Amino acid sequence: MGLATLDVAIVLVYLAGIFVLAQWVSREKAGHSKSAEDYFLAGRSLPWWAIGASLIAANISAEQIIGMSGSGYAIGLAIASYEWMAALTLLIVGKYFLPIFLRNGIYTMPQFLQQRYGNRIRTLMAVFWLGLYVFVNLTSILWLGSIAVTEVTGMDQMLALVLIGVFALLYQLYGGLKAVALTDIVQVSLLILGGLLVTALTLNAVGGDAGILGGFQKLWDQHPEHFQMILHPDNPFYKDLPGLSVLIGGLWIMNLSYWGFNQYIIQRALAAKDIGEAQKGVLFAAFLKLLVPLVVVVPGIAAVVLAPDLGKPDRAYPAMMSLLPSGILGLVFAALVAAIVASLASKINSVATIFTLDFYAKARPQSSQTTLVRVGRIAATVAVLVAIATARPLLGSFDQGFQYIQEFTGFFTPGITVIFLLGLFWKKASEAGALAAAIGSFALSIVLKLAWPSLPFIDRVGLVFLLALVLAVLISLWKPARTGQDLIRTDDVRYATPMSFNIGGAAVIAILIALYTVFW
Repeated sequence: MGLATLDVAIVLVYLAGIFVLAQWVSREKAGHSKSAEDYFLAGRSLPWWAIGASLIAANISAEQIIGMSGSGYAIGLAIASYEWMAALTLLIVGKYFLPIFLRNGIYTMPQFLQQRYGNRIRTLMAVFWLGLYVFVNLTSILWLGSIAVTEVTGMDQMLALVLIGVFALLYQLYGGLKAVALTDIVQVSLLILGGLLVTALTLNAVGGDAGILGGFQKLWDQHPEHFQMILHPDNPFYKDLPGLSVLIGGLWIMNLSYWGFNQYIIQRALAAKDIGEAQKGVLFAAFLKLLVPLVVVVPGIAAVVLAPDLGKPDRAYPAMMSLLPSGILGLVFAALVAAIVASLASKINSVATIFTLDFYAKARPQSSQTTLVRVGRIAATVAVLVAIATARPLLGSFDQGFQYIQEFTGFFTPGITVIFLLGLFWKKASEAGALAAAIGSFALSIVLKLAWPSLPFIDRVGLVFLLALVLAVLISLWKPARTGQDLIRTDDVRYATPMSFNIGGAAVIAILIALYTVFW
């Protein structure tokens, strides 16, 4: 495709501006050096708007924009359930999970597991999350992001991959979470604006003289199968999104694990000034989530008409960008880079946080604050280098990157959800039960995938969750926890939420009901 001089200038101005802004907002005060809490949790000072924007920026990246748009091209609007159900999940996280986490001063999810259960489960899950973030999350963002950059600029894909990784690393290396979170409002604003431009221009191209609304109606009339939220069993993609199971089955488990117990997501809320700011932040994120399918899925559906002969579904969004005029293309490409950089930086920071606080600081408790920050920066650098080296071997052969990520994480999320839900709300849960759920989740998922290959993976996630839950309860009753092992306080936690949260939550639910009614 290639970029015109104006487009290149816009992208370069954005990259320079956002880099300088990240360093400025995270600068140290005179005579004050960064502590571990400053670097990894932004000094626990984030306001609601930074939390909400950063939640979305951490979430929406290449795997969302490129991968979900590709799934929109192949499957249709049904893939939007991941986004719209996430909005409802965020309300649950804000009302029931965050009060416990913040009451107990939690800074990492493995730390919660140690305080609730014991050291073994903390170590096991910390190792798992480090592996997941480096070999699934970082690699997928780098690979899919490099596809987009290559399609738009004509740059060699491996060169694009390396440049993206190095820029994202340097972007957050000095300032840590504060550099990421306090600039994410700019990133998300650009992302939404750029995404809406792509949607508007592609729909206008479909509609011709009928305009944007006419283009949407034409898409709906010509491809009604792409506007079914609940797929029927005869749909060729039913195995990816199995009908009502999306609403009442395994997708809930995926969402609760991702939004409630995932370090690089929940870390933003853990860094809040207080519980009120954290709850307002997740409510803001829930409203933004409602917009995401309009930004990333609809252009993929439009590509069915505008680019029907794509080799791979993941080429849909870059193909739609090729329709944009100079200037607009530069803005939209900057928005795409913003999403990639913001999400990469978030995951890099979380890798550094878990490695430093859950491994290094635990092994060397006398380490100075300066040493912990330095170790975090080294861990971040190593993680990016490893991800750059392994992205092509791991993801080069997949047509739909987004579905690859969901399938892989589905092996582990049932056990994670069981461990945390029992840890939060059932005091009899023991470390033996938690370990059984963690290990059993993976083993049961493998067995079911091999023995019942026709079972949709979302249904498998739901079934494994139930089995792991029963296993954890039985083992906990058989091998109860030692007295004094549970250090998590829940007896004085208040779950009441302010009127503003309740009204906003009711609005989110009403919008979701309307959307599913229209597109059922």
